Formats: sequence, structure tokens, C-alpha cells
Amino acid sequence: MIEKIVDTAGNEIALIIRKDFHSEKTAFFSKNEYSQQLGIISYPKDGSIKPHYHNKVQREVQLTQEVLVIRRGKVQVNLFDKGLSFLCSVVLSEHDVIFLISGGHGFDMLEDSEMLEVKQGPYSGVSNDKTHFSGTIGTEPK
Repeated sequence: MIEKIVDTAGNEIALIIRKDFHSEKTAFFSKNEYSQQLGIISYPKDGSIKPHYHNKVQREVQLTQEVLVIRRGKVQVNLFDKGLSFLCSVVLSEHDVIFLISGGHGFDMLEDSEMLEVKQGPYSGVSNDKTHFSGTIGTEPK
């Protein structure tokens, strides 16, 4: 299962890949203009990927996007549109993945939880890398 969270202006805010999603072939979900690339890579038994390394390529990152994998527990993710108005809440469980594309977000741990986070680095500190805001959330998770 893939869930796209889109605001009323059509901006993609988040993409959720539920733990029960499977693909018979490789599929990427991120758009080329995103600063993160996210996909599922699938190969049959005895398939292979040729040995390789990645070339040095200079890229300019305008917006930090992050991918979170819920390793254990249950997390409510509160999503806000680009204007920072509450959009919806989603509950993620073990092995669910969320790609935070744009807008704002906050988290409430519904159980003891552990998340694996992947984003562009290095982190340059709260004052440079993120802005906190007081977002009012709704009561119904999506």
C-alpha cells in the first residue's frame, strides 16, 4: 500500500509506504526534482547488481527532505501544509516508511518507539536547519 498525502493546492506533503507493500519490480516514488530519491528495489533469486561506486557529483539542496522507517513502536505523524495549517494525522507502525516531502510535521509517540531517519546532512543545528512552529492538530488520525 502506498499513500500520498497532498494538500488542497496539490502539493505533495508526504508519501507513506506501508509494511505490507510489495513490488515485483524496481519502482521509484520520488519525483526528479526532489532532493531525496526513494524507491523499492526488487530482484529475483540469483539476480545481481554489478559492483559499482558513486561518482562525486555536486548537488545543491534547497530543502531538507527526510525518510523515516519505524523500527518498533507506533507513531502518530501530524502533517501540515506549506502554509503550516494542519492537514491530517497518520499512524505508523513497525516497518512502515514515511517520506516527508514538504510542509511541516510533528510526532507523537503512541508506544515506545524507535525510528531510523535518513536525510541530507550534515545537520547544521536547529537555528539553521529547522523552524519550530505551534501547530494545532485535529483529533482524528487519517
